[in-house]
Amino acid sequence: MQLQELVDHDAGILSPALIAGALRTTKAEIADTLGLSRDALSRTTRVRSTKTQTRLREMVEILRRVEDYTGSPALVAYAWFRSQALPGFGGKTADELVREGHASYVHSYLDHVMAGGYA
Repeated sequence: MQLQELVDHDAGILSPALIAGALRTTKAEIADTLGLSRDALSRTTRVRSTKTQTRLREMVEILRRVEDYTGSPALVAYAWFRSQALPGFGGKTADELVREGHASYVHSYLDHVMAGGYA
C-alpha cells in the first residue's frame, strides 16, 4: 500500500474511500478502528481536519512498515494493527495506541522488533 496511491490528488489529502478500498473495508470501520466519529471520514470538512488526517497518516505509515517487514499484504497488516496485543503496552493493540495519540510507541516497538529484538 503506497501512501501516494491513497491521496485524493484533487483535494491533496489522504482519502478515506481509497484507504477503505485498499483494505477491503468500510470508512465506518476505519473510523471505529481509529476512534473517530463516522462523520470524520464522510464529511468533507471533517476529513480535512488535522486530527482525521493525522490518524489516517499514522495508521497508513504503520501498516506500510508491517507490510514491508512481513511481506504480507495490507489486509494482513490491518488485521495485525487491529488485533495483535503488543507486549510492554499493557496488552494494547496498535490501533488502541494510535487512538490514544501514541503512534510513536508503535513505531518504537516496530523498530525494536525489526532490529532483532524480542516482541
